[in-house]
Amino acid sequence: MTSGTAIRRQAERQQALTEIQDAQAGAARRRQRLSWAAWGAAALIIGVVVAIALITSQPTTSSDLRVAPAFTLPASDGSTVSLADYRGEPVVLYFNEGAGCDSCLLQMGEIEKNAAFGADGITVLPIVMNTAEQINADRDRLGIQAPFLLDDGTVSAAYDTLGKGMHEGLPGHGFVLIDADGNQLWHGNYPSMWLAPDDLLKEVEARL
Repeated sequence: MTSGTAIRRQAERQQALTEIQDAQAGAARRRQRLSWAAWGAAALIIGVVVAIALITSQPTTSSDLRVAPAFTLPASDGSTVSLADYRGEPVVLYFNEGAGCDSCLLQMGEIEKNAAFGADGITVLPIVMNTAEQINADRDRLGIQAPFLLDDGTVSAAYDTLGKGMHEGLPGHGFVLIDADGNQLWHGNYPSMWLAPDDLLKEVEARL
């Protein structure tokens, strides 16, 4: 027969076990609540980041009219190019991040393939803040024909293109339309790092 002391000890052990189990269950519930709270906070942060990314990736354009700032720049093929060389014909300046940004160079490559620019007498001049060696290495690798104009930041600043992309001190991915008289008619910044050449041509043709 089980003694009263043994019964009490068994009851005490059972009660202690129950208390431990209750404490463990409570801790598990708290961990679950914290986990859900953490997931909720993470989802909120992700939502905010995505929203910011969507907002900042939206293109911005302006049709403010002004006399285009003059410039003379060395080119990656060793020549020198001045904006004045193109007086009498429309020019599109293509400011971009340059070396290391394959999408920037491929953008120029796709423009080269679009014969409509040449048919309309529109010259596209890509401008980067690189050395000839830096940009030529990527041009050769990606098969881009057009030489790139090499800016020290002065021309990019004059056209208000710095910090419009992912890097504060570099141009983003922007286009500036200059008419035959040397007037800036339009500029567009494209943080998504791409503008279909046909869409670029439509923007240009609509303003000439």
